[in-house]
Amino acid sequence: MSRKINNEKDDCRDPEEAQKRKSYSGKFADLHLHTNFSDGTYPPEILVKVAGKAGLSCIAVVDHDTVSGVAIAQEASRSSGIEVLAGIEMSSEYEGLEIHILGYLIDCQNKNLLERLEILKINRIERIYKIADKLKGLGVQLEAEGIFKIAGGGTVGRLHVARAMVKEGLVSSIGEAFYKYIGDKCPAYVLGFKLSPAEAITLIKDAGGIPVLAHPYTIGNDDIILKIIEGGIMGLEAYYPKHSQGMVNFYLDLAKKYSLLVTGGSDCHGEAKSEAKIGSIKIPYELVEGLKRAK
Repeated sequence: MSRKINNEKDDCRDPEEAQKRKSYSGKFADLHLHTNFSDGTYPPEILVKVAGKAGLSCIAVVDHDTVSGVAIAQEASRSSGIEVLAGIEMSSEYEGLEIHILGYLIDCQNKNLLERLEILKINRIERIYKIADKLKGLGVQLEAEGIFKIAGGGTVGRLHVARAMVKEGLVSSIGEAFYKYIGDKCPAYVLGFKLSPAEAITLIKDAGGIPVLAHPYTIGNDDIILKIIEGGIMGLEAYYPKHSQGMVNFYLDLAKKYSLLVTGGSDCHGEAKSEAKIGSIKIPYELVEGLKRAK
């Protein structure tokens, strides 16, 4: 069952603005989707097809630390009428926490961005070897090569580790792999991202994009969120499957207080996280227009 977010305002008195709202009434977007170029299971062209079946007008491909799937998704969308925004989800770290920064409407050919993504790709490979070593120290025998095989050339991450553990019969589910071994602060967890939130924000802005703090509930520290806001973030992902209504309201109020954009999405990874379906979070197209105006 999907959650549609109604963001219409009854007191819009600007005729031009009212006409714009009317033109995209009934149009919805999911701005947090992954492909098999990172840790999703859908190829970009399949992602677009599934998005169409979910009744979406617009999606954003925000793979972890790569933009390789964006152009393929945009090409596939030409015949479907679905708008595909160029995006990314960049991994950073601050005070021992993993913090994800979404980038929307970026230039996927930006030289500085691509150079830094190559460094992050190496960081991610090194991280997998460290995780495998930690697992072995816990008596869990999992070879790094098996993890890379599942990743299939995409940017490799913990979800690939979890899938490999399930495949080898080391855990019964992806969820068990995370809460028992590789989740944040678990015994086989490794941080390993040599990028700060401020650096990620700057990279995205320099690539012409809009930086947005992903799933802020995962940070678990409102003071850090405020520091990221002070560091130049331009938006908050207020609408997210694991955000309670109270959390959504809190982040909406925070966005209003600091004049930030608001986004949302399902964080769909295909069959790797089958509970997170494309379109399970549907935000009004009005919020996409907000991103475009900000750019």
